[in-house]
Amino acid sequence: MDDRQREIVRERLEAELAETMAELERLEKKLQVEVEYGLGEGDPIIYEREMNMALRRRARRKVKSMQEALYRFEEGTYGICERCGTEISAQRLEALPQAQLCIQCAQQAGR
Repeated sequence: MDDRQREIVRERLEAELAETMAELERLEKKLQVEVEYGLGEGDPIIYEREMNMALRRRARRKVKSMQEALYRFEEGTYGICERCGTEISAQRLEALPQAQLCIQCAQQAGR
């Protein structure tokens, strides 16, 4: 991956991080309103609240993984597999910019 490709991926990571943080903030506010106003009575509302909590957890994990990827940029280790130490392919990083593992290690970890 050349410097220009790395910069494109970094910009994409930063933009996606900002979007995810905005979504997380929206979910936090929505859940706070539910708590403040005592919403959560009845099956449909409980389902929606549980869904919002799951989405919030997912958004938090995504924010953390993107922040870690940006940290790896700062450290100079971005694009290096954390398991085997080989370079992660440009195609994988374009598809999943916060990837920590090369495709082979990710497949092994998924088994």
